[in-house]
Amino acid sequence: MKKVITALSVLMVLSSCVSKKKYTDLESKNKETQDLLNSATVKLNTCLEERAAYAATAASLKDQNKDLISSSKDLTMLTSKGAQNLEKSLESLKEKDLRITRLQDALTKKDSVTLALVTSLKSVVGINDPDIEINVEKGVVFISIADKLLFKSGKYEVTDKAKSVLAKVAKVVNDKPDFECMVEGHTDDVPFRSNGILLDNWDLSVKRSTSIVRVLTNELGVNPAKLIAAGRSSYVPLVANDSAENKARNRRTRIVVMPKIDQFYEMIEKEMKNQSK
Repeated sequence: MKKVITALSVLMVLSSCVSKKKYTDLESKNKETQDLLNSATVKLNTCLEERAAYAATAASLKDQNKDLISSSKDLTMLTSKGAQNLEKSLESLKEKDLRITRLQDALTKKDSVTLALVTSLKSVVGINDPDIEINVEKGVVFISIADKLLFKSGKYEVTDKAKSVLAKVAKVVNDKPDFECMVEGHTDDVPFRSNGILLDNWDLSVKRSTSIVRVLTNELGVNPAKLIAAGRSSYVPLVANDSAENKARNRRTRIVVMPKIDQFYEMIEKEMKNQSK
């Protein structure tokens, strides 16, 4: 019997490690793409400033040519050099406009997908409950569900009430083939008493996450390849664990719904490479 318990403990630790590694890789990828988005925004602002400068130059050249024509009443006084400069300025302005349009299209597409996802979730979930929150942070959609809707105290078996909520989330995920979901388990800072299977809050948070993943895949038909299980223990609290109410807020499961951002940033990355040539 001791050998069985030891084997189960080792498997739980290995499962937690794998989930943590996947979560770390995803966080790194999200940071890289956020940095890319910030760089693209800086480029966009620079392009807008340059476009204004070229527009002012073009307007100035037009005024100069108009003055020459008015004073001489002779179109021949418009020098070929002035005409060439005007043509070059207008051509540069067109190129800047094209680059700005491409960058704006990529950013708009990303914002549109995020907005559509939030709208779909709120429409399908359709729950006006303070224990369920749907919000957006840095282009990522989060569904936060209080543990009292999912689990009994100190347990990791998903309740029947929770399954009805998860079924609505699963519908949205299944309708979006290019989305991935990470299920994060969070606890308060009250130490978990080992029961021979779970050792601490790390184990509890991971086990709750994998329990939800199993419901989504085994009972609700979500593709397992789209899911990531992660446990955060008590180390990412929403508020200080200094009251019963705050501890209850910190005991939660967060489902992170992420569009595959590679599709959106290919356009930005390509345009930035073109500008650097």
